[in-house]
Amino acid sequence: LVKQLPEANLILLRHLFGVLHHIEQNSGVNQMNAFNLALCIAPNMLWLPSPTGPEEESQSTKKVALLVQFLIENSGEIFGGDIASLF
Repeated sequence: LVKQLPEANLILLRHLFGVLHHIEQNSGVNQMNAFNLALCIAPNMLWLPSPTGPEEESQSTKKVALLVQFLIENSGEIFGGDIASLF
């Protein structure tokens, strides 16, 4: 799916997840592991297209958080190369 994204979107995602991965690499100091970062970021990344009840919204947020956590933990493999080289 990543390869199907427009180039600008891919660059943005590489940089975003590069930063998140870098923060996660310092979780011993900042206590922001991939799970904690995902909980903070997920509600701002994807949401349901129409207003729903709180239960559906909660389930959707959990699913997005799992996706974001996976992307943070596997950013090098997903986005290719050494993610740290972006900086």
